[in-house]
This record gives sequence, structure tokens and C-alpha cells, in this order.
Amino acid sequence: MYIPFCPSGSRIFLFYGGPEVTIPYYWQYLPLLMQVLAAILLGAFMVVASWFIGRHRNTVVKLDAYECGIQAVGDARGRFSVRFYMVAVLFILFDVEAVFMMPWAVIYTKLPSITGHRFFGFWEMVVYLGFVAVGLYYIVRKGVLDWSMDKADL
Repeated sequence: MYIPFCPSGSRIFLFYGGPEVTIPYYWQYLPLLMQVLAAILLGAFMVVASWFIGRHRNTVVKLDAYECGIQAVGDARGRFSVRFYMVAVLFILFDVEAVFMMPWAVIYTKLPSITGHRFFGFWEMVVYLGFVAVGLYYIVRKGVLDWSMDKADL
């Protein structure tokens, strides 16, 4: 039989006909630790085994850069327009916006009972989307999304 609450933070198990056994709380993480250790050992074993089993003949053709069947020409460290990075950052910001809206949409009908106000959740999201709209307006006014104005070529 298991007693769910113990003041010392340990779990107490009572076995019928036997003594009371106290198991420390952190022992619950032992299966997780064993699984992580098994995954690390399996990965290390596969890397070491492939090193010993595989052939190691490095030729000029194998060591040459290969890019989609086309011979590499020029330096790979060319300059890119900053707009590529700006669009990537904007994508992450608006993706995070969607991540924040999903939990709100799931509990929207329960928000009046949680907050005590009927329209608190609604106005909370209106304010949040207002900030997002101001950010989008700023982006459009700065011309970050207008690729026709970009003078930098690849």
C-alpha cells in the first residue's frame, strides 16, 4: 500500500506482513537517468562501431566540396543582404505570437470564471494584438518587407 503524503518528502510503502520501507523522492528519477544513459551509450557505440567497421580512403574527389551537383565556384563567405536576416527574425516574432495565441484560444471560454471578469480575456488579447499591429505597422513603414527597394545584390 502506498501513502501519498509524507512530511519528510519521502514516499512510504507499507508491505503486508513486512516492515515499513521509506524510499527517497529523488529515486523516482532513476528510470529517466537510466534511459538517458542508455541513449548516450547507444549513440557512442554506433559512432565508435562505424569508425572501426568503415573504410577510410580519402581521395581528392571525396574531399571536394559538393553542392547540388554543381562544382563550387568562388568563396562561400559572400555577402548577403541584411533583409534576409530581418525577415528571419520577423518570422520568429510572428511565430511566437501564434504560440501565445493558441493557449489563450483554448481556455477563452473558461477565462471569465478564472479572472472573475466577463471580457478580461478578450481585452487582454486586443491589447496584445494591438502591440503586434503597431510592430507590423513599423515594419511596413520602414520598408523591411519591400524587396524592390533592396539595392544589395547577392
